Amino acid sequence: MNEQSEQSRRYWIGVVSASHVSRGVEGGFAQLCHGKAAPLKRMKAGDWLIYYSPRTDMRNGDPLQAFTAIGQVQDDSVYEYQMSDSFIPFRRNIRYTDCKETKISSLLGQLSFTRGEKNWGYRFRFGHFEISEQDFRVIADAMLNNAEGKAYELGIQ
Repeated sequence: MNEQSEQSRRYWIGVVSASHVSRGVEGGFAQLCHGKAAPLKRMKAGDWLIYYSPRTDMRNGDPLQAFTAIGQVQDDSVYEYQMSDSFIPFRRNIRYTDCKETKISSLLGQLSFTRGEKNWGYRFRFGHFEISEQDFRVIADAMLNNAEGKAYELGIQ
């Protein structure tokens, strides 16, 4: 992986159902916004991605509203992957870290993009957005508690 300075490292939220997140974690890839390339191209090697899953499954899943995976972008390659004759989405390689599913309700008052927001879920409708390093740390610390440790153990000083 290309080394990236901490000053240029960026932090992202991807909005994907938990069942699709599981496939990505298992395969070591990210796929966002129904397979579009643009959100993947905004990320660079060394950036961090946290998945938020509003539902357990895309179509008929139960409400979940939880952060479900955390990983680091491995390289600058965005590539197509043929899933069927009619669906060829874009992907990128991600190195995922062991973590626990974390309900957003426990963090709403701590995150700058949800604190004090009555309609905090609106931002998630875009499918992919950048967050601050501080917000990343709050989420990562909650997800890594009793898993691998805390955000500083991921190399985020």
